[in-house]
Amino acid sequence: MADKRLVFVTGNPMKLQEVRAILSQSGVEIDSQNLDIPELQGTTQEIAIDKCRRAAEILQGPCITEDTALCYEALNGLPGPYIKYFLKECGLEGLNKLLAGFENKNAYALCTFAYSAGPGTEPILFEGRTYGKIVPPRGAGKFGWNPVFEADGTGKTFAEMTEDEKNAISHRFRALEKLKVHLQSLKS
Repeated sequence: MADKRLVFVTGNPMKLQEVRAILSQSGVEIDSQNLDIPELQGTTQEIAIDKCRRAAEILQGPCITEDTALCYEALNGLPGPYIKYFLKECGLEGLNKLLAGFENKNAYALCTFAYSAGPGTEPILFEGRTYGKIVPPRGAGKFGWNPVFEADGTGKTFAEMTEDEKNAISHRFRALEKLKVHLQSLKS
């Protein structure tokens, strides 16, 4: 990749902050642009590819997009990529109550970054998962569903962690590590 700048298509300042923090040592500078791109209904992968393809066409250049999902084992992966809408309609308490009738509270956070080299190129996907469970809300409710997701082995929800703690184990970190390897390969 000749240019060390990349556009991250997001309107979410918390996501932008995390991406910049995680990629800070990679040598790639992240700009952001908020584009209103309608999201396809489908799997996380289908949504990510479509969103990135559309963003590259609008921007007329390389970009990355991100799709985040919260997947409940008891609900066969739902709410999945629709977590934003479930959170808006149900709130944090409602996300927890979705599992009221189930013994299985296991879940995983899934982050899918899509990279496009520009218009007409097929986006490449980079996924990261963090396993955990759904718990009653704990911690500051500043960023999405973080208060109800407790990562395995930590005893803490994402909302109870420091930024550095979360960025070292998160689904976003794991996906971005894969994206970094790809971007480094483009420099060669």
